Amino acid sequence: MDSITQAVLGAALQGTVLGRIQGRRSLIYGAALGTVPDLDVVIRYADPVSQMTYHRGFSHSIFVLTGLALLLAWLVNRLGRTRWPDKGYTLPRLFLAFWLVLVTHPILDSFTVYGTQLFWPLQFTPQSWASVFIIDPVYTVPLLAAVLYAAIRGVSGKALRLMSLALVFSTAYLVFGLAGRMAAEQRFQAALEQQGIVANEVRAVPIAFNSLVWRVLAKTPDGDYYEGVSSVFDRAPPEMQRLPRNLQLATALVDAPLLQRLRWFTDDWLRYDEVDGALVVTDLRMGIPGNYTFRFNMAHRDGQGHWIAHTPSVWRGSGVGGMFNRHDLTLIWRRILDQQPPLPLAAWTTQYLHQADGPGR
Repeated sequence: MDSITQAVLGAALQGTVLGRIQGRRSLIYGAALGTVPDLDVVIRYADPVSQMTYHRGFSHSIFVLTGLALLLAWLVNRLGRTRWPDKGYTLPRLFLAFWLVLVTHPILDSFTVYGTQLFWPLQFTPQSWASVFIIDPVYTVPLLAAVLYAAIRGVSGKALRLMSLALVFSTAYLVFGLAGRMAAEQRFQAALEQQGIVANEVRAVPIAFNSLVWRVLAKTPDGDYYEGVSSVFDRAPPEMQRLPRNLQLATALVDAPLLQRLRWFTDDWLRYDEVDGALVVTDLRMGIPGNYTFRFNMAHRDGQGHWIAHTPSVWRGSGVGGMFNRHDLTLIWRRILDQQPPLPLAAWTTQYLHQADGPGR
């Protein structure tokens, strides 16, 4: 999730647990501590694939953060006994506060689609529960309002109750998102079965700023995939299109360690395209149909037409900004309540997916 959300979540948690002892300072301490796991962004890697797949790694491990919470609790408790003996600090209470603030950061991240290595150093596929978009005001605003109220009025009485209610609401919203995701997958699976289409894996992911309309992906045994859009208010089958993953192109990168790492990180939700002599590898999980957030130029053809793997670079036109096209988002938000006219899935694919990189690649 975005840094503001992580900060207000940390502030609300530490304010609720330690607010009566630390007062308003608990909000500041909690906000700062809640963003600590994202300090791994200061580490610079040699290529964008490594940057993507090592982010949310060791600094988001519940094992690492549990150890850090224990260390911080021991230090503050020891300092508190000598400098603030009347504050009422206890080791269990401090550990609970710091542990909640730290571990809820990667757990919340796991509810997004990006992928979080929650159990690092164990090499499980990164957790990607995909029940909420990376920015969702419905989740963030109640927490922010409760924290601001506590900052203005003081951390006691009504402010504590408001922060507790905001935390309950935000947790319930994540559960609502999980239910919406599963429902979207079931609707899409049923629509495929009605057409006699076999899918061996179905995955729904939220679209920008809401948990009501979902982009749904389904892999087929022959290496293609279906992509469609489904809303919780749909009464008819979702619109969809069949697209190739072009898996034969992946053989050009069969010995490339970075491709194997990308396959592991994304749970192999990848497609491959040749665009103007470049081999472009696309993470299908984030973006809008045809306009995906993470695309990488990973190989090029030499003078004899053979593929040569090179250091990956970001494919021009990809990135988080592509998700925020105002015209496209307007159509998607309208789609929440109205299935007609259907979204221009094929037009978006034609417009975005095979656009050339241009000079400066």
